[in-house]
Amino acid sequence: MSKEAKSNAMRILERQKVPYEAIVYECDEFIDGIHTAEKTGAPKEQSFKTLVMEGKSGNYYVFVVPIEKEVDRKAAAKAVGEKTVDMIPVKDINKITGYIRGGCSPIGMKKNYQTVFDQSAENFSEIYVSGGRLGLTLKVPVEGLLKVTRGKTGDITAK
Repeated sequence: MSKEAKSNAMRILERQKVPYEAIVYECDEFIDGIHTAEKTGAPKEQSFKTLVMEGKSGNYYVFVVPIEKEVDRKAAAKAVGEKTVDMIPVKDINKITGYIRGGCSPIGMKKNYQTVFDQSAENFSEIYVSGGRLGLTLKVPVEGLLKVTRGKTGDITAK
């Protein structure tokens, strides 16, 4: 892969010596995680989406959940010590994260926001997450993701 094809997320993983597999697929506009998994052949249960939420305090948080699940806002708020959390408006994604909708990786945002992976990630040695741009998915060891994001796991999906 040529140097200019690397995303910020890939450079961070390499710098921290975390192995990963980059999966490139054809995509010109936002598609949801389920369609992304279908395009890449990634198992849906191992594919995770990155959601950014704002707490009552005004702080931002990153939640990484299975593509077929939704965040339990109460559980997510509790996981980060907030009273409530709400999704940020789509129009603010780039300003807050440096990424665009559909290409938002939990790795390499503008700031190191507190990151919580759904505990189901622990069921796998590797999971699939956005690579930081449309048309790029990364298969990364869960331990490596927790290391580079300084993240933790928690029970944050709706039942």
